[in-house]
Amino acid sequence: MASGSTAKTETTTDSSQGGGASGGISPLAWPLVAIRIVLMVALLLACVPPYYLWRIFRRERFWPRLFLGGIGVIAGLRIDVRGKPERRALLIANHVSWLDIPALARASGTAFVAHSGLASVQLIKHLCKMNDTVFVARHDKASVAEQVEQVRIAFEETGVLTIFPEGTTSDGLNLLPFKSSLLSAAEKLPEGTPIQPVLLAYDEAPEIAWVGDEHGVRNFVRILSRIRPIRLTLWFMPSLAGEERQNRKAIAAAAQRSIEAALPAARGLP
Repeated sequence: MASGSTAKTETTTDSSQGGGASGGISPLAWPLVAIRIVLMVALLLACVPPYYLWRIFRRERFWPRLFLGGIGVIAGLRIDVRGKPERRALLIANHVSWLDIPALARASGTAFVAHSGLASVQLIKHLCKMNDTVFVARHDKASVAEQVEQVRIAFEETGVLTIFPEGTTSDGLNLLPFKSSLLSAAEKLPEGTPIQPVLLAYDEAPEIAWVGDEHGVRNFVRILSRIRPIRLTLWFMPSLAGEERQNRKAIAAAAQRSIEAALPAARGLP
């Protein structure tokens, strides 16, 4: 019931947040981390049995959305949604943190395209598969056609699919170049399928971002040690149209322009 991508860096936070990537976790924050982990495990145990029961009626996607949304709430995530997510759409989003996953799942019920490295951990792989995650090897050029077909099939089965075309996480203040290779699947989607850019804008992006050399477990614990809530605005931009959807390179360029144009307003800049 999880999904993900890649990421890593050292960021710093003040003591009111429970500690920073370079300063370590405050001893006073560990009880909060423990409580949140226990709640996440309890939520997982509560969601898995009905997930398999509801598979009989092909309604199992309700439970991954509930689980992932709950993970975000437990972690302290507070979401403000601007715009409206399209139905049966391909979402193209910037990528800042593992929190992007529960945020987007909660707002749209989406499945995800994730880096194949996540599949090396069997528990994570199993949870991701429950949310119909598509694993791709971004550096395996020989299997690009097969991966594109997997993305297309996943979209048909789930109805909403999110791709993070940056290929990794950024600092949340700027975008990395959007890679168009996986967007080849967008060229084969049913005619009229919305292709919608989405901006994820965290109020404290440098403290939330997972980039650089920070270990995934450390980032996870650091996020859970925060006392203050994590405020995120999801901006669902207008869907691409006309020449913007002409081919995968046009889609990648148009989506990046759309998200970049909204970044200053999202950061409170003129």
